[in-house]
Amino acid sequence: MIGMIAAAVVPTTTWYLVLAAGLFAIGMIGVLVRRNPLIMFMCIELMLNAVNLTFVALATELTDIDGQTAVFFVLVVAAAEVVVGLGIIVSIMRRRQQATADDLAALKG
Repeated sequence: MIGMIAAAVVPTTTWYLVLAAGLFAIGMIGVLVRRNPLIMFMCIELMLNAVNLTFVALATELTDIDGQTAVFFVLVVAAAEVVVGLGIIVSIMRRRQQATADDLAALKG
């Protein structure tokens, strides 16, 4: 009986798109509300992963590989962003424990 109920529920593309929209909204709220640069950085990564989920879901729905190719390039850019951005943020946070995004804006020159 339980196996029959579980087999009846099949996630559709809409479920993945709603999940991606929720993840993107959480990331966006985190970027807008939090002032800690490390938390903001993680929220931006969450938004990138939400976009990747959207690309994969729509590529599967349309039976086209272009969305998955876009995900590959987004992941490459995200990896480069993590290497450079996280290094800068960690070095700043080591010097000033309570640094905020407003403090980092002063680095513009």
